[in-house]
Amino acid sequence: MGITSGIVLYAVIWFMTFLVVIPIRLQTQGDAGEIVPGTHAGAPERHYLKQKAWITTGAAAVIWAVIAGVILTGAVSVSDFDWFGRLPQRP
Repeated sequence: MGITSGIVLYAVIWFMTFLVVIPIRLQTQGDAGEIVPGTHAGAPERHYLKQKAWITTGAAAVIWAVIAGVILTGAVSVSDFDWFGRLPQRP
């Protein structure tokens, strides 16, 4: 795995993790009881995006380290997923 593919892998993991973390501890205007006229009751009142970005960065780093370790050690390879025997045999 090269530098570029490692960065791309981290970016994909970061954004997927961020999409999972965003709804955690989300307080909507409807929950707070103070709905601003012209907005939906489900609009966020407090979103804590800075904290969620830091949590996402840490979690993504751990997940990336595990996945990169599996890729770099060769514990799982593409030939492990060749269930139909269509790939050529590699030495």
